[in-house]
Amino acid sequence: MDHNRDIFDGMVLFCAVVDQTSFSAAAKLLGHTPSHVSKEIQRLETRLGTRLLNRTTRRISLTEAGQIYYDNARRLVEDAGAVQDRLHALGDRPFGELRMSVPVIFAQSCLHHWLPEFLERYPEVSLQIDISERRADLVGEAIDLAVRIGTLPESDLIARELFRTPGVMIASPAYLAHHGTPQVPEDLAGHSLIDFSFHQTTQHWDFYLPDGGTTRVPVSPRVRCNAAETEKMLALLGVGITRLPELACREELAQGRLVSLLQDYQRPPSGVHVLYPSKENMPSKTRAMIDFLVEKSRQR
Repeated sequence: MDHNRDIFDGMVLFCAVVDQTSFSAAAKLLGHTPSHVSKEIQRLETRLGTRLLNRTTRRISLTEAGQIYYDNARRLVEDAGAVQDRLHALGDRPFGELRMSVPVIFAQSCLHHWLPEFLERYPEVSLQIDISERRADLVGEAIDLAVRIGTLPESDLIARELFRTPGVMIASPAYLAHHGTPQVPEDLAGHSLIDFSFHQTTQHWDFYLPDGGTTRVPVSPRVRCNAAETEKMLALLGVGITRLPELACREELAQGRLVSLLQDYQRPPSGVHVLYPSKENMPSKTRAMIDFLVEKSRQR
């Protein structure tokens, strides 16, 4: 990167010298000393292995190689200037393609309803959204931000909590009619369980007790998967009991297609977070989406 910057800085200095027909005038224009400009032009010629300028005590002129270099360097410098002017014109207005990764639960329950307003508010932003349960590598995949539900692994990413969603234990009425309804967490030992698993396998489920304490129940699920939608579908089909963020099954609970179990033994709520690599020099499109998600989450 430093080498590329040296090359471009040399182009800028060289073009200024040619345009101003003077080392001293170019130095004044760019805020350097004449000796610095002269030294940098010599470095440029050494790097290119050819003389670019003929120098006399009174004037400078381009060599044949210098004319070729100037014609091409001038175009690059002008293009770079045009890009910079474009960015300055945009100012803090969000623009460009925003890449984000969100879980299916969040997309279906929140994002699908919110996006039209975001797109109307920021017409110069386009979106590329990966909707899946996979833990995308934000830095490695050049993803601007991600939404994650539940416990976050240790990382260098910045996390901002949007809201919290209660955890619920659920099963279908048909399953409960056939296998009975657990009354205390320990009753789960005799049931078919469905669990979420992503790179790690849980051997227990935690509950808050009515007296304020906690209990940990050993589990051996019949099905483990890394998709909350699959967990919910299996529960709806009567395969067994699972636990999900209430956000994932609110509609099915309201319709009576799923039943909430062990309501006196609540699960710890799950945090819904937006993650992003850094606050430093954050693109306006990323800041706009983060602020938008925070705004909509507060309105919930």
